[in-house]
Amino acid sequence: MDQQRNLILAVALSIVILIGFEYFIAPKFTPPVPAQATQTAATASSEPAPPAPTVETREATLGKTPRVKIETPRLEGSIDLVGARIDDLTLTNYRDTPAPDSPLVQLLSPDGTAKPYFAEFGWVADKGAAVKLPDAATVWDTDDTTLSPQHPVTLSWDNGQGQRFTRRYAIDDNYMFTVTQAVENKGDKAVTLYPYGLISRGGKVPVQSNRLLHVGPIGVVDGTLKELSYADLTPEQPVTAQTTGGWLGLTDEYWLAALVPDQAETIATRISKVPREKGDLYQVDFTGAAHAVAPGGMARVTDRLFAGAKEVHLLDRYENGLRIPRFDRAIDFGWFYFLTKPIFLVLDFFYQHIGNFGLSILLLTVCIKILFFPLANRSYRAMSKMKLLQPEMAKLKERFGDDRARLNQEMMALYKRSGANPAAGCLPMVIQIPVFFSLYKVLSVTIEMRQAPFYGWVHDLSVPDPTSVLNLFGLLPWAPPVLPLIGFLSIGLWPIIMGLTMFLQQKLTPTPPDPMQARMMMALPLVFTFMLAHFPAGLVIYWAWNNSLSVAQQWLILRQAGVKRPAKAKASQQAPRIGSP
Repeated sequence: MDQQRNLILAVALSIVILIGFEYFIAPKFTPPVPAQATQTAATASSEPAPPAPTVETREATLGKTPRVKIETPRLEGSIDLVGARIDDLTLTNYRDTPAPDSPLVQLLSPDGTAKPYFAEFGWVADKGAAVKLPDAATVWDTDDTTLSPQHPVTLSWDNGQGQRFTRRYAIDDNYMFTVTQAVENKGDKAVTLYPYGLISRGGKVPVQSNRLLHVGPIGVVDGTLKELSYADLTPEQPVTAQTTGGWLGLTDEYWLAALVPDQAETIATRISKVPREKGDLYQVDFTGAAHAVAPGGMARVTDRLFAGAKEVHLLDRYENGLRIPRFDRAIDFGWFYFLTKPIFLVLDFFYQHIGNFGLSILLLTVCIKILFFPLANRSYRAMSKMKLLQPEMAKLKERFGDDRARLNQEMMALYKRSGANPAAGCLPMVIQIPVFFSLYKVLSVTIEMRQAPFYGWVHDLSVPDPTSVLNLFGLLPWAPPVLPLIGFLSIGLWPIIMGLTMFLQQKLTPTPPDPMQARMMMALPLVFTFMLAHFPAGLVIYWAWNNSLSVAQQWLILRQAGVKRPAKAKASQQAPRIGSP
């Protein structure tokens, strides 16, 4: 029976897609390596400082050199006056865990620590040039000791050869630094310099634990999003490209450090891996066009550095206000960007009015049900016809049970006469698969969902339900480990609730005439309960609520169609068989 075969295929496809989604990923693009004359300057610009002789604690390293303090509503840290690096940043609005006493998220750390992560700006010259330039060992003078949104800080250094370098740091109320570099030439000879910016990261870098989101080097070159993993990089084989405008950086799941050069300038970009005795150093950098500074002249460039949380609306504001192309794509919305981001915006709109993302998910589900109401209604009405045909199908099975070909022929004729569709029950589940994927993506990649609480025992919608048999469904105050061999012990309350709602939905769905299909359909609630147990709690809540709304809709339609209660339906099946004497 073609219709029954389609039913099996639809259900199987839905399960396969759900299981395989964890391994879904867009293909990555590796930029070409053009032979550019300016590449000499790019190579020179990105030479890392010599490794520190020993690995020290963050606090000890920060205390060794004079620093300019950074104080903003959302950041605290410092700029090292030795090298003028931005290498100390802590995000004051985010903690490692939902616990109120959990440590604040530390983003940048100085070289010499276990996890060096810093940004640097400066100038380079062509190889062989005699001009002395500031480097990682240069001690800068400062006109102030604290950088804040209201008080920019200017550093200065004189090379003793007639060139004076200044570097002005400004910062907004969020995470964007503006760095203005200037070179004043008081010597008797012209100098040619190239501005550069770099972000370096060493130690144990984050590993891309699944294919759901990107972790590693990222950027937009000539309007195209480029993503590389740390594993893609090999020493002595940097990935280079040339672009006008754009941006590049290093991204974690929720945090980003990105260079944003002057969008009108043509730059040479590079992504590289530098082996070091204390661990590999990963680096993204850019080099700008040459600036010829005549005697008595001055050169000035302005670039930016983003270092902070990947908040959707904040990235959008920077993209629109500073003309940074596709800056919101630092958040890995994936192939379904056209669906994923609108879903987030709807959730966030509800959140702004009700203050709870869990309730926002429930309201989003209602909106989706309304949107698909005509299609789902048509499907449920077709299912109600199947429910009404149950006695007739039972009679056909009794009459032609030994003749499969004739039974299939008679059932197809019955479906045609009544306008019923055996596969109609799968349509409501299939049409919500794209929404399911997109919501899964939103819960997994947007920082707004990180540590977002619901009611009761769910304190973070972006992680699985923390309850299980092992902690007596939340009565014991500890989070048990996931146990693959006895996975039923790790199933929380919300997955069980979801399974029950799915079971109720199956009870309202017409039973397939084929026993194997019937067993498979009745097993689906159990399969989905185990399968979704380790998905984000917000996704399980969405599925359970969606099932509940579907049950209510199915029940009303079945009542309107005149479907009898199970007890009466069984009685009606005792009627004489069709065509019996």
